[in-house]
Amino acid sequence: MAYLVRNIDAELLKWKESPRRKPLIVRGARQVGKSWAIRHLGETFRHYLEINLEEEKDLCRLFEEIPDVRELSQRLGIVHNVQVIPGETLLFIDEIQNCPAALKSLWFFKENYPELHVVAAGSLLEFALNEMPSYGVGRVRSVFMYPMSFKEFLMARGKDMWIEEIAAADWTHPMEESLHSRLVSEFRSFLMVGGMPASVSAWVDTQDYSACQDEQNDIQQSYYDDFAKYAKKVDPQLLRNTLSAVVRQSGQKFVYSRVEGGYKAEEVKEALRLLRDAGIIIPVQMSAANGLPLGAQVNPKFTRYDYLDTGLLLRVLAMNYDDDRELTRLILAGNAPDLVNKGIVAELTVGLELIKSSNPQSKYDLFYWENLERNATSEIEYVIAKNARCLPIEVKAGISGKMKSLRLFMNRKGLTSGIRSSLENFGLLEVSDTDDKGQTIRRAIGILPLYAIWRLSELPLPGQIREGAM
Repeated sequence: MAYLVRNIDAELLKWKESPRRKPLIVRGARQVGKSWAIRHLGETFRHYLEINLEEEKDLCRLFEEIPDVRELSQRLGIVHNVQVIPGETLLFIDEIQNCPAALKSLWFFKENYPELHVVAAGSLLEFALNEMPSYGVGRVRSVFMYPMSFKEFLMARGKDMWIEEIAAADWTHPMEESLHSRLVSEFRSFLMVGGMPASVSAWVDTQDYSACQDEQNDIQQSYYDDFAKYAKKVDPQLLRNTLSAVVRQSGQKFVYSRVEGGYKAEEVKEALRLLRDAGIIIPVQMSAANGLPLGAQVNPKFTRYDYLDTGLLLRVLAMNYDDDRELTRLILAGNAPDLVNKGIVAELTVGLELIKSSNPQSKYDLFYWENLERNATSEIEYVIAKNARCLPIEVKAGISGKMKSLRLFMNRKGLTSGIRSSLENFGLLEVSDTDDKGQTIRRAIGILPLYAIWRLSELPLPGQIREGAM
């Protein structure tokens, strides 16, 4: 299977060349491509040594018995008949969570053997790290990896020129309409295929959705199989029921009592924590959004949970509820408004794309806003920080609408910039509203295609464009 280029490749090469390099941990959910990306990095070294501490459990004994990491590295090299030469060898320790001594050894690689390139990864690694609260402070660097973004999907499909055109567009320079239409069609396929590398690879090779669904079924089953590994912490059936509840409640405030089985709220909270640590679900917290930081104004009673991949979400619906056929039809052939009205796939995608385009050296937190006044229904799907300001993002798939929630939020918070993300082309809307003092305030709303969320960090605030024009 040919390697699919990933955004994190550049980050890994940067780490390789850094004179201040530390041992690196690549973190993320199972099967998002961590090992594949590291092996690809290994091709840039003269020697590559990979050990898997799930398959080679006997090697854990070496980590436990040999405190000298220089000697340890040589012994590991002898076992695999690979030379270990600083600057020329990449040592990859996979499934490192299975050996606490191996995790601790990373500290000593930094202190006693910094010239050797050492990288680690593992599934369910977060569980092991959580049990070591002071782990590796100042001695280890982490990067976070997620399923493939739409930009990476286009790269896998050989659409590099399309990426260049998206990169050249902005609020006042939209895409050429024929290309925009093709990108919308490609984006619809992406929603079905999702971003798990095995599914994307199947799509690139076969153009057959059923082949992708076979891969998605295997991945989803591997997640269910992992639940048995959590058994000491939480009942595996509770985990499965909680995950099903997350799928059913996508796009809504999560309600503990809707988890089947009559579990207590505290039990469900623990299940959610484990699913979150495994990277399978992503919390979206409600913030008052009166300023920055958004995380300081969170209401803990209101949290949504996003599934980590749209393709997997549809497979869970199919396997558990037989509810994906109509949604599949709407994604591939329905009108744009139908896509949003039917479900939360577009909304989910925006959150995932925001995370995937963020700095991989830190976790990216998602926030939303909801009007909690009685009988109010206003909600902003995502609120982010940009240029030291709050920036609201309303997710739509239609080509019209009064954007009442977005304009209400902007008025209340005194903001001059907002975003509407939809299947529309790039654009800029100017609206006029009256503030509490009766004064007319001009505001700018940028129209950002769903397929171009990754451009948001590069683009100026829409209000800045309007101010510049004035």
